[in-house]
Amino acid sequence: MSEQILPFYLVCDESASMTGEPINEINKSLPELHQAIGSNPVVADKTRFCLISFNHEPQVLLPLSDLSNVTSIPAMTAGGGTTYGKVFDLLRDTIGQDVKRLKGDGHQVLRPAVFFLTDGQPNDSADWASAHKRVTDPSWGPHPHILAFGFGQVDQQTLQSVATFRAFIAKKEFGVAEALQEFAQSLIRSIVRSGSSADANGGMSLQMPNDVPGFTTLPADVI
Repeated sequence: MSEQILPFYLVCDESASMTGEPINEINKSLPELHQAIGSNPVVADKTRFCLISFNHEPQVLLPLSDLSNVTSIPAMTAGGGTTYGKVFDLLRDTIGQDVKRLKGDGHQVLRPAVFFLTDGQPNDSADWASAHKRVTDPSWGPHPHILAFGFGQVDQQTLQSVATFRAFIAKKEFGVAEALQEFAQSLIRSIVRSGSSADANGGMSLQMPNDVPGFTTLPADVI
């Protein structure tokens, strides 16, 4: 019997500006996410989670996984620059491979959700848009919903350009630790609520946050 699977991707900035409190808060939240999802058999069965980090080079730290089968989520280490184009290229390749594998295993795959977190402007500011367009192209079947979260030096226009669904920018008066704690909780709630949303026929619905404490909600950019 085929099951519906909803993939979630956390794409997280680990450039040098994330050193200290920002990267520490993210690393502290990863075991909480693992516990909340991995210990819930209903949610873990219906969802999959992938962690992608990026600075001047992106990498898949945790391949798309059933978190009930994962011992721990790898920690991130801050350093390097901030390049968006390469991470969107990697995201497209990764989603494509993951969807093909899940379908090959007999699953029905729902449109992926991407939580994109950054604290700065991209060094490849003139070049990343084409890579972003490839991953969000409506003619590409697995194109994901993207929520963009920003704090620090990132600006509103950049976040709006990244997001396809909704964008959030941290309020200046809100501390970094508090903002990242709220970000992590919004991700955990979205996965848990989505995975628990199956109706009588087994169909799920993607549960995205409408607002996040400490963040201003921005409309997604109109292309």
